[in-house]
Amino acid sequence: MSARRSTAATLLTLAVATAALAGCSQKKDDKAAADAVKVNATDTACEVSKTTFPAGHVVLDISNKGSKTTEVYVYAAGDKIVTERENIGPGTKATINAEIKAGSYEIACKPGMVGDGIRQKITVTGDGGSAAPADPRLTAAVDAYRKYAQEQADATIPAVEAFAAAIKGGDLEKAKSLYAPSRTGWERTEPVAESFGDVDPKTDTREDGLEQGQEWTGWHKLEKSLWADAKIGDDEKKLADQLVADLKDWQKKIPEAEITATSMANGAKELLDEVATGKVTGEEDRYSHTDLADFAANVEGAKKAYELLKPVASEKDAALAKTLDTEFAAIETLLAKYKQADGAYTPYDKVTETERKTFSDAVNSLGEPLSKLAAAVVAK
Repeated sequence: MSARRSTAATLLTLAVATAALAGCSQKKDDKAAADAVKVNATDTACEVSKTTFPAGHVVLDISNKGSKTTEVYVYAAGDKIVTERENIGPGTKATINAEIKAGSYEIACKPGMVGDGIRQKITVTGDGGSAAPADPRLTAAVDAYRKYAQEQADATIPAVEAFAAAIKGGDLEKAKSLYAPSRTGWERTEPVAESFGDVDPKTDTREDGLEQGQEWTGWHKLEKSLWADAKIGDDEKKLADQLVADLKDWQKKIPEAEITATSMANGAKELLDEVATGKVTGEEDRYSHTDLADFAANVEGAKKAYELLKPVASEKDAALAKTLDTEFAAIETLLAKYKQADGAYTPYDKVTETERKTFSDAVNSLGEPLSKLAAAVVAK
């Protein structure tokens, strides 16, 4: 065979192989799209394309076709959160990758991000196992993250007990100084706490986030008393005791939390969403202005989840891992500029609008690639 004919034959073989690979990839993408559960959210409806599907890796393709920002949750019994995605703007889409065991659930859309949501019952069938053998590195990551969540909860209790003791002792200034440190462990692992359903509303609800008939308790009620009202009375002392009790309940529940590789990745994104919708706006700690302390803890928790998943994520999507490394470093550098000698952060009411815009841009730059982490860790 001549060199020219040999080269032509080689090129033809490569072209056929490339076409075959492209065809396989297209079929794979088509199958993934067909297997996805489509959720169309409007201001008055939550339409789910499938109400029965197999256990294992589940993809929710969400379209917000309403006029209000929405949230989408998958709830197990007792409103235990299996997975969620907040802050889905009108006319936008979002994708959730999750591992869901066999059982009965509800998918809820929350137009306006309030209330119990518009719900659809779903059934997940099968033996409850994963669709594919677990990567031992992901199993190790889940175990390490559960240990981390427990450590954060364990460290929170003495911190919140010190905060409560200052309140019960009537020491206003000391209570103020202990408020932000008492929240650090919670803010680092908030998605785990939120998954229990009943703990977060008792401990971390802002006044404008109260549901109808809900009694306002927890950190932010005390925050308002300390800063806005500058008072400590019998009610505040009772609230302090209740906060300690509710957080001890959270501490005890960590071993039963449903944690998977995808819930870790989704939780990291949720922490960035928390920053975007609460901390950057100054709404979270509106009386104490300690938002940057919460901001930093959210970033630390998100980074911990990413670092545990990174061995798998970097292998399956090296470009994504490189981007996440860069964006985490950038946001940490930005936060460091506002950290004071005593470890506290600059009060957020001293941060200018221009600086807040810089924070917002940094959060968005990290949040976008972080939203792809769950898909990367389960990619074939």
